Amino acid sequence: MMDKNSKIYLAGHRGMVGSAIFRQLSDAGYQNVVVRTHAELDLTDQAAVRRFLDSEKPDLVILAAAKVGGIHANNEYPAEFIYQNLMIEANVVHAAWLANCRKLLFLGSSCIYPKFAEQPMREEALLTGILEATNEPYAIAKIAGIKLCESYNRQYGVDYRSVMPTNLYGENDNFHLENSHVIPALIRKFHDAKLNNSPAVEVWGTGNAMREFLHVDDMAAACIHVMSLSDAEYKSCTEPMLSHLNVGTGMDVTIRELAETIGRVVGYQGEISWNTNKPDGTPRKLMDVSKLKSLGWQPKIGLEEGLSTTYQWFLAHQGQFKSH
Repeated sequence: MMDKNSKIYLAGHRGMVGSAIFRQLSDAGYQNVVVRTHAELDLTDQAAVRRFLDSEKPDLVILAAAKVGGIHANNEYPAEFIYQNLMIEANVVHAAWLANCRKLLFLGSSCIYPKFAEQPMREEALLTGILEATNEPYAIAKIAGIKLCESYNRQYGVDYRSVMPTNLYGENDNFHLENSHVIPALIRKFHDAKLNNSPAVEVWGTGNAMREFLHVDDMAAACIHVMSLSDAEYKSCTEPMLSHLNVGTGMDVTIRELAETIGRVVGYQGEISWNTNKPDGTPRKLMDVSKLKSLGWQPKIGLEEGLSTTYQWFLAHQGQFKSH
């Protein structure tokens, strides 16, 4: 399905996932990848998106653009998270269809699943229960994105696919102390503690909560794999109104194991102090990735290896994180 000469519009090429997809497309010999920065094209501007896609007329769209953040950011800016993500996906999907683009890939998130979904979370769990309150606006927007793709497929006969990644980390992650996810936040915490010779690093919760982590390069490879599947292959594991695929490792670790591994990778010699007055969050969030595995894809990057390369990237770029 993916042709080396196809014109591909990659939305969100500067983000963590988008930049990884861009690198892998380039390395694989895709020469006709179209990108625009936010300053050049505001994806929440319906008219601008329509003009752009009507002019470019891509053969394929990869929608990796989104407003993302951790628990703090989702709690502080719920209106921004739901509005911006709804606008981005609605504008891009509709304008792609108007421009006669028959193929599209939408990137969602594992937070689409109910708070108390059975573990590991299967694609069929979508819309079977209430969502985690802290990121409900973001999750609602991502669910709407899946349903947008499905609705255009059903009504117009296009081939718009959706992938739902587990927790991602890696190169180009956000290392902001307040707005980042757990891995970049812990890398920065342990690194600062190492520089300051701090005797202990405080981590929230008991350390017993379990999480699954996927390196962003594996996610990029999964995206290209899914878009390379034939129509028959993709439909063999999906349904018209249950068309998304989970992307993850199918394995999880405790936050305690994660923190200890990060401490080891960073070279921090002190203690880890667990602030049990702070919440653990959901006890477990593990993806069932059996469908994608049956379609011939599985991850290649182990957690410690991935954390090590992520830390090396952080060291090379830490100057840009000094101010926050």
